[in-house]
Amino acid sequence: MNIKRLLPVVALVALIVAAFAFHLDRYLTLDFLRQNRAELSAYVAEHGLAAGLGYVIVYAGVVALSLPGAAIMTLAGGFLFGVLVGATLTVIGATLGATLLFLVARSAVGDSLRQRAGPFLARMANGFSKNAFSYLLFLRLVPAFPFWAVNLAPALLGMRLAPFVVATGLGIIPGTIVYSAFGAGLGQIFDTGG
Repeated sequence: MNIKRLLPVVALVALIVAAFAFHLDRYLTLDFLRQNRAELSAYVAEHGLAAGLGYVIVYAGVVALSLPGAAIMTLAGGFLFGVLVGATLTVIGATLGATLLFLVARSAVGDSLRQRAGPFLARMANGFSKNAFSYLLFLRLVPAFPFWAVNLAPALLGMRLAPFVVATGLGIIPGTIVYSAFGAGLGQIFDTGG
């Protein structure tokens, strides 16, 4: 295997290790959001564009690194930006992060991982072979598998990039809107001590 093809995987693994070594996951909790809500809300009010861009970048990083906390991030998006803007930023960030992970998996280790994936990948292979776009859209709409796994499986099964991006973006919209709407109501929950 070409060493250059492994560099993205090495970089991804190093970033995942660093994220956990520096305990960055502690920022992906409702407690952190509740404790820092005034500062975060003030920053969004004063620096809306920068806050939105920062949110998209952080969300993409969380998804690309497969860190736990994407659901909390989606709630935070609704809380900080409102349902429509929060959902839009979330879809952009999640799609970017999923695409980064897809590209790393496909380009670097696709063949070797495909051979070792076993029954999990075999269950999905049939659906992807018939109509990859529709199958991925279904997996996004009905999240029966973890988000990270649904990012990797299409890459390992040879799905093309454009259909992956479109199916991912479209497929996560309904769930994102629901989570963003719940997030928009978090202020009331925090106010009552929840």
